[in-house]
Amino acid sequence: MITRILFGAGLGLMVAVPPLFDIALAATTLAASQPPVIAFAAGVVAWPRISRRVRGWFA
Repeated sequence: MITRILFGAGLGLMVAVPPLFDIALAATTLAASQPPVIAFAAGVVAWPRISRRVRGWFA
């Protein structure tokens, strides 16, 4: 719930203040072009699924 509110507030700020959108877009593009950042993000997204699966092997 709080994540949705924060996301909506951030999106509203970026729409209300166009230079902020440009800065956020540049930062996102820069971060996404770095392989370690992509690997870290993939690990964060996949970790709960991986840990549940491994935990199931020993249950």
